[in-house]
Amino acid sequence: MSLEVDEGLKAAGLSPDEAAAMQYFLAELLRWNRVHNLTAIDETEAAFHLHLIDSIVVLPILQRYLQTPLRVNETPIQIADLGSGGGLPGIPLAILQPTWFFSLIEASKKKAAFLQHVRGGLGLSHLQVMASRVENVANTHRAFFDAITARAFTRLHKLLDLSAPLLKSSGFVFAMKSQQSEEEISEVSSKDWTLLEECELSLPGQALDRRLLVFQYQQ
Repeated sequence: MSLEVDEGLKAAGLSPDEAAAMQYFLAELLRWNRVHNLTAIDETEAAFHLHLIDSIVVLPILQRYLQTPLRVNETPIQIADLGSGGGLPGIPLAILQPTWFFSLIEASKKKAAFLQHVRGGLGLSHLQVMASRVENVANTHRAFFDAITARAFTRLHKLLDLSAPLLKSSGFVFAMKSQQSEEEISEVSSKDWTLLEECELSLPGQALDRRLLVFQYQQ
């Protein structure tokens, strides 16, 4: 792994163990990508910024909504990562948040196999891979999850439609989008969803900016 990646992980405030886990994940993602086409980004430094850092920067926002005093002594927070693909943002978030439980939902068998490989390699016992369509998971896990994450999965209104049956009452959707997402927001039914926050995310060293949209489901 390059010196730039190593220094970047230190600058992000990760512990040595967290940084080592991130480096393993990134190396395996790029190695598997050469055969299985998991991501369009196949260069280490670009993947570091546009995959790892892109995922890491959303964690404080998730923590702000999910780690509240009302949750003390409750069961572990359940997160579903829809269309997890190469494990983004689910695996980086699971590395940094071992007290939450993550379900990575991915219909592609080759991508699900990669996710299982990384889960085993990192010993992420608080993470499970669900090799299934989101609609099928909703049949067995209705109103089960506290929050949904999704990155480059589908149009926003469809993402929210798929998320609704999975979420507990007043659950959250954290949708990672580009800055140019006003059109997608306009397609969302305000009857079922409240847009709580639009968080602009700047990626260090990158001109490309992101936006995290925080929605709450109104049952």
